[in-house]
Amino acid sequence: MISEIQDYFAKGCGRCDRFDTQDCSTQLWKSGLARLRQICRAAGLRETVKWGHPCYMHADRNIAIIGALRGGFRLSFFEAGLMKDPDRVLEKQGPNTQHPDMFRFTSNTQVAAMEDTISAYLHEASGYAEAGMTAPKDHSAPVLPDELVQALDADPALANAFHALTRGRQRSYVINLNGAKKSETRIARIAQFRDRIIAGKGATER
Repeated sequence: MISEIQDYFAKGCGRCDRFDTQDCSTQLWKSGLARLRQICRAAGLRETVKWGHPCYMHADRNIAIIGALRGGFRLSFFEAGLMKDPDRVLEKQGPNTQHPDMFRFTSNTQVAAMEDTISAYLHEASGYAEAGMTAPKDHSAPVLPDELVQALDADPALANAFHALTRGRQRSYVINLNGAKKSETRIARIAQFRDRIIAGKGATER
């Protein structure tokens, strides 16, 4: 991955084999990304590189991060649970995202058209950072798929281990299982996950 901010806009993030080619997503959205960068810097945010992407900070806190995909590019907020979103322009990144957290752009001209709104949202997020505010955590128990409920009922050791997991780790298994369309696939995944659950790990932990 890249470590210099300018490399992102000139070459890409460095995380795939399209890096430094005209086929890189950053090149498809070059003018829009450049304008988005200008807006973030004009908002007084400190520009840095994190996870191979331009990240913008204030008061030593991450405020927003830029990303580009084949189908568009985005500006995502870290403390989305605090954002008021009066214009209802923020979107969720996926079905398992708790709060709408990003501006999504599908044309380079959209950024300039939304500049005032983007700037206002960045200033709002910066204010939360200055105040030391963070979004409340969701501590509610996830809704378990039927196959997992049945597996836990039939396996007391698995049930004890699963219920001892943190909410985040429990949710990682629920998300993974809900991603399977067929019941038999979910059942097979539960069997594969058993040792990991007994070890107190999440679905993506090694």
